[in-house]
Amino acid sequence: MKTMTRNRRECGFTLLEMLIAVAVFVVISGSAFVLLAKHQPIFNQQQNMGALNIQIRNAVSQLQLDAINAGTGYYQGTNVPELPLGLTIQNNTTTPCNTPATFTYGPNCFDQINIISADQSTPASHPSNGAGGCALTTASPMYATPVAPTTAAQLAADFHTGDQILLINSASSQVNTVILTQNGSVSGANVQLTYTATAANGTNALDPAFIAVQLNNKLGTSFCNTDWVLKILPISYKVDTSTPSDPKLIREQPSGNAANDVVVSEQVIGFKIGAMNWNSCTLGCTPDDETTYNFDSSTYTTCCSTPGVLIPQPYNFSLVRSIQMELIGRTNPNPDPSYVYRNGFDGGPYQIQSVSVVVNPRNLTMNNH
Repeated sequence: MKTMTRNRRECGFTLLEMLIAVAVFVVISGSAFVLLAKHQPIFNQQQNMGALNIQIRNAVSQLQLDAINAGTGYYQGTNVPELPLGLTIQNNTTTPCNTPATFTYGPNCFDQINIISADQSTPASHPSNGAGGCALTTASPMYATPVAPTTAAQLAADFHTGDQILLINSASSQVNTVILTQNGSVSGANVQLTYTATAANGTNALDPAFIAVQLNNKLGTSFCNTDWVLKILPISYKVDTSTPSDPKLIREQPSGNAANDVVVSEQVIGFKIGAMNWNSCTLGCTPDDETTYNFDSSTYTTCCSTPGVLIPQPYNFSLVRSIQMELIGRTNPNPDPSYVYRNGFDGGPYQIQSVSVVVNPRNLTMNNH
């Protein structure tokens, strides 16, 4: 009997014991998988929100770095007048601009900011008509007279087709801009600059920096030999909506080559730029430039000489002293019909995060009163 008992114990588990063990394992594993499936969406949600947070904060950091240096390079060792402008803002005020049913956004939903700096490798020069008279933006070409020790040949080598030229008068009271259609060429002691002429009122529909697209109080058409020619390098931040389901914030380079543009943030559903303007006013003509950001560049004003009557300054970006930038991003829309969450911003099946920052560009005068 002892031998038989020992042999039974050496045979291992019985079938019944095995079935019980498998059943217990199945129950425990099933519970574990249920718990995992229940918490997986929460984990994914946390991961997506973390990635979104990092993405929009990195985007705003890049924006801040560029915006704080707006207006760089105007002073180049020559007597260039006070900085005329350092940035321009294209505000879109169309509402509503998105399609809630498809969670898509169109081009009229977003603002654009153009940050302007002078090319410090191109020396400043004086404009003329080539015969000692004033150059007109309404007629091409004009001529740039180099400042010693720069020679005409050296200056001509700095101007190329597609370059953007900023003209500033000696009092800094008028500016304009043109886009070169040919490389600069030597013409006697001057450099010939050929470009697409502006309209008679000075507006330039081809201006990518938005300096002269709209008529404003700063535009001029005549620039003389005491005025200045500068080559500028605008950087634009705008939202690309060519894929409506994934609007992308783009940093557009001054080269004009789209291949060099950088995607700063994806799934952008809000991008607004407001300006704090020097000598801006309330409706009662009380200076108000320490409390209000204007998100419509067509309605800029300055304080009035007649009580109660504001002075319109539409698109006069020389008034800008500070900007407020607002960026809103979202996680990818959830296509699952059972996903019941809807955010409070636009009611979409995704989570959102927003960042709002104020930037005071260091090169813009903050002491105007």
